[in-house]
Amino acid sequence: MDAPALIEQAGRLKKLAEALGDSGAPAGVKAQVSEFLRMYAGPKSAFYKAATEIIGMPGYQGRSLAAILENFIAFVDAGLHADMSPERKAQLDVVSDFLGQAQALLAEKGIHPAAPTVLAGAALEEFLRTWVEAENISLDSKKPGIDTYSGALREAELIDKQDAKDIVSWAGLRNYAAHGEWDEVSDKNRVAIMIEGINLFMRRYLKA
Repeated sequence: MDAPALIEQAGRLKKLAEALGDSGAPAGVKAQVSEFLRMYAGPKSAFYKAATEIIGMPGYQGRSLAAILENFIAFVDAGLHADMSPERKAQLDVVSDFLGQAQALLAEKGIHPAAPTVLAGAALEEFLRTWVEAENISLDSKKPGIDTYSGALREAELIDKQDAKDIVSWAGLRNYAAHGEWDEVSDKNRVAIMIEGINLFMRRYLKA
């Protein structure tokens, strides 16, 4: 999401927060604001942490959330919100190509689902690898791979528990395909769900 779109969305949430009165229910608004800031300011940012830590009367929570969003808008407007680097964008283009090829292969008659499964697994691994590198996360001499990247991102609190479980499932299917266990990846619907799941996972965490 580019800067103008970020400012527009933050402004919309700010209006919701400002509308909270002491008789209102702040949980929904706080959840929306927190998730927005987690995705676009970052899970370790001061904006996100401040939003999640707000307690008190609904009106107070609303005013506090609005103030955080106002500061986030000023932060983005000043150009301090780092855009994705050209290198990272290029890496993600490669990942998208992998997923596109996987979807195309899955739709072709006569192609065993193992082939798109391997490609989708490659896309997932590349996405996780470049994410770990972009965050400067150390692997502590562990062998590079989907499980290692996932574990490092989970430890850094950049993905949640459900994400980690999904990644384990996708990695399992990729391993079946890579090791020639064809019966485990013969169901096209199962592979289609895997590809769509990886696609949604990537889109959820992309910041551009």
